[in-house]
Amino acid sequence: MLPVYGTKIYTSKVVDGNEVIDSADYTIPPFSFVNQDSVVVNNETVKGKIYVADFFFTSCPSICPKMKKEMLRVYEKYKANNEVIILSFSIDPARDTVARLKNYSGKLGLENSSKWHMLTGEKDSIYAIAASFLVSAAEDPNAPGGHVHSGNFILVDKQSRLRGYYDGTKTESVDKLLGDIDILLQEKQP
Repeated sequence: MLPVYGTKIYTSKVVDGNEVIDSADYTIPPFSFVNQDSVVVNNETVKGKIYVADFFFTSCPSICPKMKKEMLRVYEKYKANNEVIILSFSIDPARDTVARLKNYSGKLGLENSSKWHMLTGEKDSIYAIAASFLVSAAEDPNAPGGHVHSGNFILVDKQSRLRGYYDGTKTESVDKLLGDIDILLQEKQP
């Protein structure tokens, strides 16, 4: 069984005069962004699906090209599986318009944009969702391309729980991700 990341959420209530403490796993909060086809992608899009998320920008001169090469491996393995999708959030929405993301996804050879969503939206919302995935994304004028971000691929299960972090620049780490997706596909639903 894969671990569940994030701080548990505790609530208390009184039942028959006794305080009862309940706990729940941390889950990704509601979100809404637009993909390369101008389609809104939100929590309903990923409901009941396993997904891999990452953060990038199309003009990234450092780790993004390697990350996208590795994410193509995930896409190729699961493109026929309706239970697995990919969400790539652009951290440079000023430049990464819908049209630019469409062009970028075309250069990657994506045939099915409903399988791999290149997402854009308001900068503050993108940075907030990065924090929700427990990774970093920020503007930095001193960084190559003017932005810094995590190179991790984040594995999220069908209940929107964080289940793994993988270095998206390392083939062996992405190999582990592929194996862990297979584990989640076999996992019984609560």
